[in-house]
Amino acid sequence: MKIGFLFPGQGSQSVGMGKDLYESYEEIRGVYNSVKNITGIDVANLSFEGEEEVLNQTKNTQICILTMSLAILKLLEKNGIKAEVSSGLSLGEYTALIYSGAINFEEGIKLVQKRGEYMQNLVPNGEWLMAAVLGLEEEQVDKICKNVQKGFVVPVNYNCPGQIVVSGDKEGVEEVEVLAKEAGAKKVRILKTSGPFHTEKLIEASNALKNELEKVIIHPYNTIVIKNIDGKPYQENDDVKDILAKHIISPVRFSKGLETMLNMGIDTLIEIGPGKTLSGFAKRISTEKEINILHINSVETLEEVINFVKNNIGKDD
Repeated sequence: MKIGFLFPGQGSQSVGMGKDLYESYEEIRGVYNSVKNITGIDVANLSFEGEEEVLNQTKNTQICILTMSLAILKLLEKNGIKAEVSSGLSLGEYTALIYSGAINFEEGIKLVQKRGEYMQNLVPNGEWLMAAVLGLEEEQVDKICKNVQKGFVVPVNYNCPGQIVVSGDKEGVEEVEVLAKEAGAKKVRILKTSGPFHTEKLIEASNALKNELEKVIIHPYNTIVIKNIDGKPYQENDDVKDILAKHIISPVRFSKGLETMLNMGIDTLIEIGPGKTLSGFAKRISTEKEINILHINSVETLEEVINFVKNNIGKDD
């Protein structure tokens, strides 16, 4: 069994996420308390009892999702479950880098706190939207965005075959919705985000984050991490700080990253954090062999994964 971890990003959040895990495990509570001490943010209250509108603010969303994923990792570590490779969607790449040891826990928490603040506050004035276009190929969505007559919109998340996310102003995204449906899209869904993420409009946030990244020490990798920016593994000589700064103004090649993981021999993918969106993406990747696709977002799913891995460890190695 060759395990890969997947870490979700912004948009997967929901009020109540992780609450049963927090109430059931001391290790989970320990991570939440550590994050609170580092950031001054009561992540538990925001995640479990807060209002959806408040949780959906970028500065809150990112730190809450990161905390839940890192907390679950503590329990997997306790049960001897490790990944050879990991990948995260946008924000989730930070979880993967912390898991790999390339960025230490405290610095990673502080970085994501700053990242969320910059991505919320250093955005040009305007009404911004992100939307998932379902049922079209990458080339079709790229062409549609180029054909938009009014407003600004670009493809930003290549999630999986048949799902491409676009980002831009309200006028541009709404025109994409019309053109995509004319081209045969099954659906265009507006996402729970609050800015033109992964576009040039966040250049000010990117520059501010680069300044924060310069303070961080990058350590050797204990496990392989897949980059969003090109879907390939980080190399020891990669400029991680430059990549992460460009990350928020560049498209996310998550689909390519999944293909890379499967080509490396990963046969078991475990999504760790709120929702199960990435599991759905993984199921859309064509592969010659059967892949186990699991997720952990509750006590029940945690126990299912622990039992599955313990019962299958050593098989097909």
